[in-house]
Amino acid sequence: MSKQHFNRLLKTSLRFAPALSISIHLASSSCTLAPSFLTSSFLSNSAMAQDTSPQGRPAANQAAANENAFDAKLSERFQAWLDDQCQRHPMFATYMGNHDYDHLLDDLSPKARAAELEHDRQTLAELQKDFDPKKLSRNAQIDLEIWQHSLKYRIWQATEQNDFANDPRTYLTYASDSVFTLLTQSTLPKHRNVENAARRIAEIPKIVEAAKASIGNPPQILTEIAIKRTDGAIAFYESDIFSLTEESPQLSPLQAPCRSAATALKEFKQFLEKEVLPRSKGTWRIGKEKFAKKLELELDAGLTAEQVIASANSEADRVEREMYYVAKQLWYTTLPNTTLPPDDENGRRETIRRVLAELSKEHGTPETLVLDAKKTVDTIKEMIRSKRILTLPDPDQCDIIEMPEFQRGFSAAYLNPAPALDPNAKSLYAIAPPPSDWPEERRDAFFKEYNKYMLQILTIHEAYPGHYVQLDYSNRVKSPIRKILSSGVFAEGWAVYTEQMMLDQGYGEGDLALRLHQLKFYLRAVLNAILDHSMHCTDMNDEQAMELLVGRGYQSEAEAYGKVQRAKQSSCQLSTYFVGRTAFYNLRQNVQRKRAENFDLQEFHEQVLNCGTIPVKYLPELVR
Repeated sequence: MSKQHFNRLLKTSLRFAPALSISIHLASSSCTLAPSFLTSSFLSNSAMAQDTSPQGRPAANQAAANENAFDAKLSERFQAWLDDQCQRHPMFATYMGNHDYDHLLDDLSPKARAAELEHDRQTLAELQKDFDPKKLSRNAQIDLEIWQHSLKYRIWQATEQNDFANDPRTYLTYASDSVFTLLTQSTLPKHRNVENAARRIAEIPKIVEAAKASIGNPPQILTEIAIKRTDGAIAFYESDIFSLTEESPQLSPLQAPCRSAATALKEFKQFLEKEVLPRSKGTWRIGKEKFAKKLELELDAGLTAEQVIASANSEADRVEREMYYVAKQLWYTTLPNTTLPPDDENGRRETIRRVLAELSKEHGTPETLVLDAKKTVDTIKEMIRSKRILTLPDPDQCDIIEMPEFQRGFSAAYLNPAPALDPNAKSLYAIAPPPSDWPEERRDAFFKEYNKYMLQILTIHEAYPGHYVQLDYSNRVKSPIRKILSSGVFAEGWAVYTEQMMLDQGYGEGDLALRLHQLKFYLRAVLNAILDHSMHCTDMNDEQAMELLVGRGYQSEAEAYGKVQRAKQSSCQLSTYFVGRTAFYNLRQNVQRKRAENFDLQEFHEQVLNCGTIPVKYLPELVR
């Protein structure tokens, strides 16, 4: 999972950053674009297209100058907007690497949120009035479209989704994640981070008060998850934060604000348990009409919900057939002296299931999970270099850590990238071991799911050359709009694309067991889209969802249960993996056919990544 964990939806649609220390050149994208003056209407006039006379040059130079002036105006407007947004949203300023507001937290009062919504509407209207796309270079046109789309999605979220009223977990992002990110990813001196954290923590009681004033009738599952995460946040402020910062609980400036925060969070938990939980009768299912609109906004890929579900169903059938072909080759080495099941639907699924069950026995323990992931990194990175997959970041700034308790409950792993405006900070690849209160059987099922083969695929996806590498490239893009307003579809699509690509290029040296798990991991992405649609657009219940994931996806009961709960906690995000991967796969096939013998894989990958984390609909235009 990308960018990414600290509330992906907010991150992709509200990714703020200041413009205090960056120079913006919207027309200077790293992508390879045809010169902006080579439009179709211009090229249709061959005489003009070929005019190289001295008389023709002044007009062309003037047109370029005018274009650059309009691009600069857009840059200035975005700069001003970012400055304002950082002041309004200190938490996102921290996430983006601007530390001028690390000591503050957002005003989440209903009045402040209403003002923010009106400001977004006004900004969108002004952009539409003040900027004629025809006067911008093509790079700047794309940037303007990305900015406008981001505002439209924010307005839709505020008016149609309203997480501040319907999702109690939202407040915990401010109450815990905002401080953890400040302490783990800021490049400021430690004493400054501790001072800023102490002042920010002192504002947590205001977050709790805003929550009490705003939370309405959320779905029961969201309230239950919020209660569990509040326990983790309380433990963070009572003890974990002092271990993290290596500060003395008796002498640290964190002591008093942490005590106050823990008290406020205990009150918040009591409020959730006694007042919110009894009235948590809201539905997590958003319905077909709202899902279709939200998916359109989330994907920004020119696809409808019906097109996505139809494509996903077809792809699931294809992947399952491929899994059977691989499993059949493994049958007699994993299950010797055992008769291969019949070649029908039930027999093929039994073949896959039994082979996976045997291979899953090779796994680690809670104590070795993070270490096991670290052990895979050197081999993966060496293969990337030797096979010229792409140029890896140097120096490597990715740390593999155990996921903090208060961040668990949504996914097994995430990649928290270096902030866009503080790119020298660490990126965090976090893995969540099973909770200590899980029964032994469920813990064992978790490790069978994330066995030695699956852990390698997970590391490819989350880190090399998946999220960590891609987001490191994204932080180098010159256009701040592309750097700040990033596409989750691009990020997740790239990560899923790399899983198969790495094995196709030789990682694992043809190990069929590894290939079977790669296909299983990809099938999970395909079924994510089917689950997402079915849970929110039909009456699919938990039992039917479990049958889809366990019966058709070969997932363990524990993994499938977690995914079903995740589908209830979010909508449309689960579709991004499949849609994004499909876009990258199709782009690769088309470009490779066109370039033929001139195709170079490393060049292709770096051209794609140098575009920034943009909506995938632009890729065919930018990478040819």
